[in-house]
Amino acid sequence: MTQTTSAHHQGGTAPPAARFDAVVRAAVGQGLLGEGGPVAGFIDTEGVRASVGALHDAFAATPEVLHTFAAKACSLVPVLRLLADCGMGCEVASPGELRLAVEAGFAASRVVLDSPAKTREEIRLALALGVAVNADSLDELRRIDALRNPGTASVLGLRVNPQVGGGSIGPMSTATDTSKFGVALRDPGAREAIVEAFRERPWLTRLHTHVGSQGCPLELIADGVARTYELAEEINATLGVRRVTSLDIGGGLPVNFADETVRPGYADYVAALTAAAPGLFSGRYSLVTEFGRSLLAKNGFIGARVEYTKDAGGRRIALTHAGAQTATRTVLMPDAWPLRIGAFGPDGTPKTGPSLAQDIAGPCCFAGDVVAYGRELPELAEDDVVVLYDTGAYYFSTPWAYNSLPRPAVYGFRAVAGPEDGSGHDGPVTFATVRDAQSLDDIAAESGLAHRDALIQRDG
Repeated sequence: MTQTTSAHHQGGTAPPAARFDAVVRAAVGQGLLGEGGPVAGFIDTEGVRASVGALHDAFAATPEVLHTFAAKACSLVPVLRLLADCGMGCEVASPGELRLAVEAGFAASRVVLDSPAKTREEIRLALALGVAVNADSLDELRRIDALRNPGTASVLGLRVNPQVGGGSIGPMSTATDTSKFGVALRDPGAREAIVEAFRERPWLTRLHTHVGSQGCPLELIADGVARTYELAEEINATLGVRRVTSLDIGGGLPVNFADETVRPGYADYVAALTAAAPGLFSGRYSLVTEFGRSLLAKNGFIGARVEYTKDAGGRRIALTHAGAQTATRTVLMPDAWPLRIGAFGPDGTPKTGPSLAQDIAGPCCFAGDVVAYGRELPELAEDDVVVLYDTGAYYFSTPWAYNSLPRPAVYGFRAVAGPEDGSGHDGPVTFATVRDAQSLDDIAAESGLAHRDALIQRDG
């Protein structure tokens, strides 16, 4: 992705992303945002390709690496298909995500299954397909013992928790002392049990770790990977054979939500890993990565129409169609997940004029459904459009069905540079439908319409 510079602002109040101005205008002009579509998500397809390219470039000197995309970050088949076309593999954490990866066309050999609570049927399916499986516990290894066919093509690994601590967002930190993920490496007897597990299972050839993502500094992530690398060296030395042949080092590159700059970058990540574990890139182990948010966040945005504005207690409030149903994390944890907001007129052009402190609220029927508090923006009015930046990952792809609000439409876009354009986004904009907006018929069907009378049936 092209690096841009801007001043750092607190609370997500940095200047809006001008690279998307022409896209917002085109979306309004083509009717994708307006009365008939009051909220929608948008994905920059060329931006995604550039981000994947930056990832591959950063690891270019690594002898053997498989970069997988964490499907949970954007579980939309056309987006997954785009990533597969860019040369990515796919990391999945449920039967549903595995199905989506298959439908998107990922080869089984490029799919990795991680989950702390896999069912026997889920494990059977993964082994039958030949996708890689990372067991989350020693008990799961024993379950795999009973289910594994010696002829399976699946690479099998064990997830460990290096217990290096948490970052600034507790729920996103997966390497704390009491994390639910992996085998706790520093617990009494755990290290010995892990070595013994590899001794007993010649087919167990991979170690997996993931320290966390948003809120975790690179040094913490690198420390967790380094301890896993040291464990692999210990296992191989103790067993006297090269049993561990690959390391799945997870993902977790944090995203800068404060402004437009892409920081840290993948090259920064590789530098931190090299400093913490100099032998990691020597070629002794093939590597797997599992990035998600960092590939897509800045390559997408949510656009929403302002339905009404009002004043209450001296505070201006803009009621929009983007709230907790699509910006769930920001609404429920506003300090941890602040978003930058852009203000546009009814025609999709950026608004100008004096700034006014305004709350940007959503449509959900609870008082806390507010995306931004007291944000300094040009005064919003009915039929204006607000844009929530840096929402290409998680936000519109994993909506919350609160109030039976419909899932928004999602569109991919490609903007062609105009002849006198410096930003690269003032030329024609073309859109492709990624997901249709959910209809009221869809909502009714999903809510059990076919079984409407199931609870009032009477005998006779």
